[in-house]
Amino acid sequence: MSGTVLVVNSGSSSIKYQLLDPDSGDVVASGLLERIGEPSGHLRHTVDGEKHERDLPQVDHTAGLSAVLAAFDELGPALADAGIRAVGHRVVQGGAEFSGPVALDDDAVSRIDALSPLAPLHNPGNVAGIRVARELLPDVPHVAVFDTAFFADLPEAAATYALEKETAKKYAIKRYGAHGTSHQFVSDAVSTMLGRDDLRQIVLHLGNGASASAVVGGRAVDTSMGLTPLEGLVMGTRTGDMDPAVVFHLRRVGGLGVDEIDDLLNKRSGLKGLTGHNDMREVRELAGAGDADARLALDVYGHRLRKYVGSYAAVMGGLDAVTFTAGVGENDALIRAEVLAPLGFLGIELDDAANTARSSEPRVISAPGSAVTVLVVPTNEELAIARHTIEVSGA
Repeated sequence: MSGTVLVVNSGSSSIKYQLLDPDSGDVVASGLLERIGEPSGHLRHTVDGEKHERDLPQVDHTAGLSAVLAAFDELGPALADAGIRAVGHRVVQGGAEFSGPVALDDDAVSRIDALSPLAPLHNPGNVAGIRVARELLPDVPHVAVFDTAFFADLPEAAATYALEKETAKKYAIKRYGAHGTSHQFVSDAVSTMLGRDDLRQIVLHLGNGASASAVVGGRAVDTSMGLTPLEGLVMGTRTGDMDPAVVFHLRRVGGLGVDEIDDLLNKRSGLKGLTGHNDMREVRELAGAGDADARLALDVYGHRLRKYVGSYAAVMGGLDAVTFTAGVGENDALIRAEVLAPLGFLGIELDDAANTARSSEPRVISAPGSAVTVLVVPTNEELAIARHTIEVSGA
């Protein structure tokens, strides 16, 4: 082993982690500590293909990360023997402050914390994890890798909202995007697979959170998430695109408070709001059994995706590749077929056998004669974060 990087994704109530070799991509160990601050806290630690699970309530992130490090010592591999070169931290919002990964010192952490109003559901947890990890692992460099960085140089026409400009400037309102680490990793992989660096490509990151990007010659020129991850595609629990006046209507007519509306749009809408389930597999099962709400949800989901594919093809002046990634994108052949079937006019033609074949490998699923190449490329945000971490830290 050439040394490892510990990748930490610290959320508001969870810590997801992975210890991996940044050169080979081999995962040494991984895990998830959930429900921090609740009596039902739970830890899952996987090493050598074996899962270890236990109830492990933790009062805060300090206790939580201490428990994670203790799990390494108890269940393996001992961190003292793992050759850790650095720690990479996922951070959702880098704002205009950070256009790429950054080595973490006290000043950088404070600047990231100051961006919390732009990502109140994410950055505070990210910062909590960074502070605890720097305290518990003080002898290795720590690096922040931002979800927004890949979209930091979007064309102004794509990044700018038609909001009164002084207000937008005062409150830093613009399109920042999210899932950028995934979009960059996948779009780079597609360019390598197809042997072209001039591709006009669309990446569809479809998981519980979902986003689309338009990438030309390796540079992002548009993306669906905006000031926050709420904008864009239909997601597991988020509305995606919606008339902003719905918020005013809910406030004035429904009497809902700001926090209630925030919770409604972010946590109780999307597939869950339409069907009661945020897991695409459950929605698909309900639709197969004849549930009308589930069928409508799938239709809404696909309709929104097709709108983005069509609009991004127009933005780029053509289309060379469409790539599906993340949990739904990689595993749901029906979604891929339903989304793309009406888009034959763009030159998209699926190979049905290739689309339905089960595989965990990057692959082309379009027909040989298709003018647009369609691919499935598994994302690997942890590996991307680890490699960025090594590049920045020089470890």
